[in-house]
Amino acid sequence: MTATRPPAIEVEFPDLGRWRPGNTGIPYVWRFVAERAGPRVTIQALTHGNEVCGAICNDWLLREQVRPVRGTLTLTFANVEAFSAFDPADPYASRCVDEDFNRLWTAEVLDGGRATRDLARARALRPVYDHTDYLLDLHSMTDPCPPLALAGRQRKGLELAHAVGVPEHIVIDAGHAAGKRLRDYGAFDDPVDPRNALLIECGQHWERAAPAVAKQAALRFLRHFGMAEPALLEAHLDPSPPPAQRAIQVTDIVTIESDEFEFVQPVAGLAIVSKAGSLLARDGKREVHTPYDDAVLIMPTRRPRKGETAVRIGRFVS
Repeated sequence: MTATRPPAIEVEFPDLGRWRPGNTGIPYVWRFVAERAGPRVTIQALTHGNEVCGAICNDWLLREQVRPVRGTLTLTFANVEAFSAFDPADPYASRCVDEDFNRLWTAEVLDGGRATRDLARARALRPVYDHTDYLLDLHSMTDPCPPLALAGRQRKGLELAHAVGVPEHIVIDAGHAAGKRLRDYGAFDDPVDPRNALLIECGQHWERAAPAVAKQAALRFLRHFGMAEPALLEAHLDPSPPPAQRAIQVTDIVTIESDEFEFVQPVAGLAIVSKAGSLLARDGKREVHTPYDDAVLIMPTRRPRKGETAVRIGRFVS
């Protein structure tokens, strides 16, 4: 397996110590309730500790004292222990502490006997998500790639992505073989339950543009649910109309089966491989070929690891 030099770190990491007390009894969780009834919305940062754009966004919302005009707004910094361990010399290591926080979201795992620090934090935060109607989970990506909205596999997720209106590309997928994402936890993945979640990949982890994408997504999320002060939107929401959105249906998930995985051609996020049957990667003795013409590559990994997703393959759909 091969790895390349990490991209430059172009953003400053916020000092989150001031937000540690929270106001919910859970460290780093803040909740604000309007007088008018309305939905319970949660905006989440730091599902992964080195994905700083969401932390910058939630730090800004708290410093600006943003409050909902109706309903309940909860702002969370999830895996702060991983975030606190960030080392610019090894910037990928602080994705998690012991295991991926975003692969734990089934009752079997949460109620099971395994004990890790990431799982302990997930269990502590579980009541927050159980009492959330609409979740915005702010992420970023290892390699440079246009921002992506991950809408899950239910139609309601796609509808929410369209209602928010950004980013341009929406991915329809069921997640990873290694474990269930928070975006797909419980009611969020139930087609008949109105509760819903949207995961937005705001760009490369440390690129200068990613925090702005997170901020615009958060403002649009609050606007969609009628929770934002008009003055806040007027002051900070980008007035330019965003590009028309395009949806990509994931059909194939390439899970790494050996310690000898490697791509055999250059890959990049949203790259299109024009010809069906093109050799994409070798995984030990297994060859990975594109399943159809104009196959779109979704978030190919920079750091291949056995058991994890190497790439998702999809096609543009109406």
